[in-house]
Amino acid sequence: MIGVAVMAAVDEIVFHQLLGWHHFYDRSTPSVALFSDGLLHAAELLALVGGFFWFADLRRRQILAPRAAWGGFLLGAGAFQLFDGLVDHKVLRLHQIRYGVHLLPYDVVWNVAGGVLLVAGAVLTWRARSRPARIR
Repeated sequence: MIGVAVMAAVDEIVFHQLLGWHHFYDRSTPSVALFSDGLLHAAELLALVGGFFWFADLRRRQILAPRAAWGGFLLGAGAFQLFDGLVDHKVLRLHQIRYGVHLLPYDVVWNVAGGVLLVAGAVLTWRARSRPARIR
């Protein structure tokens, strides 16, 4: 959950606010686009808080496996990136990465980056299952 929230925050801050390339929902008025960004931001904050409560509970119960936690973080980040790139951008067409440019290079980089995060998370998670390490 923390990985999903952090990647949503990176998308929101970098691509929506700093670069101004898109909003969460670009198929309406600028006010609706800004409102949709606010909803995304609220959802990412709820996920971040919930994820950290879950993380703190695992630590409190002394069953946190750091490698598995990092694997889960990367899996969540990659899953958000791929979901956004494939479902939001291509299937639902809520927005594109950027407008007024040839999209293929942006789409490839966006989705490959998500795939790399997902694979890295899967590898870490797999390694954590084969050799558990716990914080005491």
